[in-house]
Amino acid sequence: MRKVYRVLAHAIAAMVVIQAGAIGYGAWAQLNWIGEGNTLDNAALESGAPGSAALIFHSFFGGGVLLVAIALLVISFFSKIDRGVRWAVIVLVATFVQIALGVLSHFTAVIGAVHGAAAMVLFGLATTAAMRARRPAAREETVPANVA
Repeated sequence: MRKVYRVLAHAIAAMVVIQAGAIGYGAWAQLNWIGEGNTLDNAALESGAPGSAALIFHSFFGGGVLLVAIALLVISFFSKIDRGVRWAVIVLVATFVQIALGVLSHFTAVIGAVHGAAAMVLFGLATTAAMRARRPAAREETVPANVA
């Protein structure tokens, strides 16, 4: 279970990187398209303007990150990792915050900037959780009674 925990935590970090790549591609593809003299509006987005699919992917892929974070929490109860449940909860809460910021960023762009920064925090937390899974759990040493 320790390995599954580590793989799930690394998967969350990798998914955050994929999310960043998708949103970056979507934004720059649309900026380049606008730079060529096109106009970006709802009609252009609905007709498949460059980068639109990447933005949609970014939105829906966040749900996948949430599912993996929930799976990490479930596995944490069986993995016997020192503070593994705590780190899984922290990753799950950070994922919820990340999704909430993404939804709220539709109201103001400033929240979108915080959403991007929170992605870096989520990446760090997931990586930390994965690294903690490598450490053996704290165990009591038995000392023979005749040791002087």
